[in-house]
Amino acid sequence: MLLALRILLALVLLIAVFAAVTGWRLHVRAKAARADFPPEGAFVEVDGHPVHYVQRGSGPDLVLIHGASGNTRDFTFSLVDRLTDRYRVTVLDRPGLGYTPRLAARGVTLSDQVALLRGATQALGVTRPVLAGQSFGGAVVMTWAVEHPDEVAAVVDISGATYPWPGELDRFYALLARPVIGPLLARVVGAWVSEDYIETSIEGVFAPNAAPEGYADYIGAPLVIRPQSLTANAQQRTDLREELRALAPRYSALTMPIEIVHGDADDTVSLQIHSEALARDVESAHLTRLPGIGHMPQHVAQEAVIGAIDRAAERAGLR
Repeated sequence: MLLALRILLALVLLIAVFAAVTGWRLHVRAKAARADFPPEGAFVEVDGHPVHYVQRGSGPDLVLIHGASGNTRDFTFSLVDRLTDRYRVTVLDRPGLGYTPRLAARGVTLSDQVALLRGATQALGVTRPVLAGQSFGGAVVMTWAVEHPDEVAAVVDISGATYPWPGELDRFYALLARPVIGPLLARVVGAWVSEDYIETSIEGVFAPNAAPEGYADYIGAPLVIRPQSLTANAQQRTDLREELRALAPRYSALTMPIEIVHGDADDTVSLQIHSEALARDVESAHLTRLPGIGHMPQHVAQEAVIGAIDRAAERAGLR
C-alpha cells in the first residue's frame, strides 16, 4: 500500500513538472515567434474582431487567401512583389492563423470565414476584386463567389480543395479538433515539436519540388504551432469535407471567370477530384494543368499562377 502511494505521488509530481515545463516552453516559443515574425501588415476590425492584412500596389483589386497552416507570409515571400505594379494586392490572415484571432474554439465554417474576410476587404475599400485562394484558400474563395457572386470580378483557384474527397479523415487533426483533449494535445505539440519535424513537414508540402531558398526561414512556422492556431487549423480541416459536400452543387450557377491552376504531381489536394471536377461543372472555368508540379505552384510555378491571375482580370474586363 505504501509503495503504491509512493508511485502515485511520483507520477503526480512528474505530471506537474511536465505541465510546468510545457507551459514555460510555450511561453518562450510564443514570445520568440512574435519577436522573430511580427505582424508584417496592419489590422482592421470587423464587428470588433481584428483581421491582419497586408496591402500593397495600385490598380484593380486582387485579394489573396492562404491555405491551411499558412499566413500572409506565404504570399509576401515573393509573389506579391510581382503583382503590385498592376494590382492593389490585399493579403489576409484567415481566422485562427497568422495574426487574425480565431472566431471560436469550434464550429467556424467557410461562411463564417468569408463573412469576416469580406467585411475586412469592405472596410479597406476593396471593390469587386479578383479572389485568389490556394489549397484551403480555394474553398474560401469559392464560398465567397457562391455567396456573393455580384461582388466578385473573377476567381483564381490555386491547388484548391473544392470538392468532398473519399477516404478517412486525418486522425491527428481530428483528435486536435476535439474538445478538451484537442487543446491539451495542442499545448504538448506546440511546446515540444522539433524544428526538424517542421522542416520535414515543409518539404512534404512542396514535394516533389523543392521549397525556395529562404522560404522555411521566412514563412513563420513558429506562428503555426501556437496552440490556438493548431486547434483552429485542425477544426477547419476536419470540418471541410462535409462543408464542401454542401457547397459543390452550387458551383454550376457561377458565371464569373474562373481560372484554375493545379499541378499533376500534387498528392495533398487531388487534381482529378478537385480541379478537374470544377472545370467540368462550371462553364466559365478554365484549368491549367502543371506537369510535375506539386501543391505549391505559387512558388515553384509562379509564372503560371501570375498568368492565371492576369487572364482572370482580363476576362473580367479589369485590364
